[in-house]
Order: sequence, then C-alpha cells, then structure tokens
Amino acid sequence: MKQKSSNPRSGSKKPQAPGIEVKKQEELMKFLLANYPDKSRNKVKSLLKNRQVFVDDRAITQFNHLLKPGQIVTLGKNTPKPAARQVFGMTIVYEDKDLIVVNKKAGLLTIATDNEKRDTVYSILSDYVKEQDEKNKIFIVHRLDRETSGLMLFAKNSKMQGLLQESWKQTISERSYLAVIDGQMEKPEGTYRSYLFESKVFKVHSSQIPEKGKEAITHYSTLKSNDLYSLLKVTLETGRKNQIRVHLQDLNHPIIGDKKYGSTSNPIGRLGLHAWILAFKHPLTGEMVRFETSIPGSFLKLFSQQA
Repeated sequence: MKQKSSNPRSGSKKPQAPGIEVKKQEELMKFLLANYPDKSRNKVKSLLKNRQVFVDDRAITQFNHLLKPGQIVTLGKNTPKPAARQVFGMTIVYEDKDLIVVNKKAGLLTIATDNEKRDTVYSILSDYVKEQDEKNKIFIVHRLDRETSGLMLFAKNSKMQGLLQESWKQTISERSYLAVIDGQMEKPEGTYRSYLFESKVFKVHSSQIPEKGKEAITHYSTLKSNDLYSLLKVTLETGRKNQIRVHLQDLNHPIIGDKKYGSTSNPIGRLGLHAWILAFKHPLTGEMVRFETSIPGSFLKLFSQQA
C-alpha cells in the first residue's frame, strides 16, 4: 500500500513548499543537489537525517533512495513535537486537542466488558484527560483485542469520533500489523479474502460464501522466517473483528499463542500480534500523519536465536 505520510514522533510534518517532479530515475542525493543548488551537501544530509525530505509526501532518510519518474520531491519544515508520555500500560505517542494515539501493551483491554471490569485503555485515558479538565472525555474509534499490542486511535470529542467513524475507509491510509506465525507460508506474500461471521459464542468464522458474512481482505508479506516461525507484515484492507487471526488460521499458519484460532505453540507467553503502523489523514487539518512503533523484542528474539 502506498504511504503518503510523515512521522509525528520524529518531529516532521507534511511538507509546505511546492514540490519538484522527478523526470528521470536517479538517486535522491543527486536529485537534491541538482534541484536545490542553494543547499550544500551537508545541509542536504541534515534535511534527510531530520526527515525533512519527502517523496510523494513520505519522509525519506536514505540518501541513495532511488527516485522514479513522476514522483514529487518536497522539502518540509520541522516542527518539534512533545515527547512521548508513559501512562499505565501504554505510551501516548501523539496528542492534540482532538486526537490521542497510544501504543498499548498486550494484556490490556480496550474497554470494560460484563466479565472484565479492571483497568482498560479507555478508563486510563479518561482519567488522563480529566486531570487537565474534569469535563474532558475520551471516545472510542476502533479496538484491539486484549492480547494484541500496538497503536490505537482515540477521539477527544464526539465531533471527531463521528468524523473518523463516518469516513474511516477514506481517512485511514494504512493499518499494518506484525504477526508471528507457526511455520512458513507457501507464498512469501499474498492476499487472502473471505467472508466473516460471528457465532453465538462470540467466535469468528470464515466462509467463501458471500452471503454468509462480511467481506474481509488481508494482505501479507514475510519479513523474517526460520524453521519454526515467520514474522509477517499484515495490512488490512477491511477491518473486521479477529480478521487477521481467522485468516491466518485459514491459511494453516495461525498466530503463535492464539489457542482460540488454532495455534498449539506459545513461545513468548502472549499472542504474537502487534499493531505496527497507523497512518491517516487528520480530519480537521488535512495533514497526513503516520506512526510506526518498534518491533516487539519478544518477536525478534525468536529469530535471533535461529539465524
């Protein structure tokens, strides 16, 4: 999926100046020096390091990045952002007057259920915003399973919640996950489509019959693999409940630790699923923003042990 984004955690933002169209295939450094003669080589290196060079609105840091004809190269401004703030069970990676993006730990519920009344992402963030003003509230936009870690987006007012939910498909440009699966895929990358429906006991099932459920489309590519496990990048085209977990079970390579959907292994003591990348167009400012977390160390350890 094409990414048109910047990374707010890095302090970069959407470029402001007009861009320059690429006419021929060449390395980024050569292009910049030729088209911005007022910039020295050291200045260009600094712009790259500070994520102020954008190719089709995506921040690029590699000087040897290969440009293609038709792409637009733009220099942007760097606006410092507040440092990430730690709160119980999560990190607040971005916040403005309308939105909060958090990176949650595995084991933390999004919102309370009839059976679970303990601390949740929702209750923790509600307490957090009320510290600033007791009238403040938090509004849920989407959810992650309790055992899934990673990025979540919340609204700070009902207007923003409505804007996000009404235009979710148009607003979200990328939702990518990391999944550690048992074994290796027959094809290192691919797309899987099925129709999902939920049973009376709240388990999601998959069918190839359209009338039986809602369409779900999942794209995957293999990042690492060894004899026992594979690390996949999984990108959602649709966002159905338990979609990734069910689809990987369908493909006979369930996520590790996912007993509910077919896994018999649990080498890291948790579900091997992490919400890795979240990119979207801010409904009010129009800015394209992108957040990417670190790969969980427990995931990487499985592959460092068996190179």
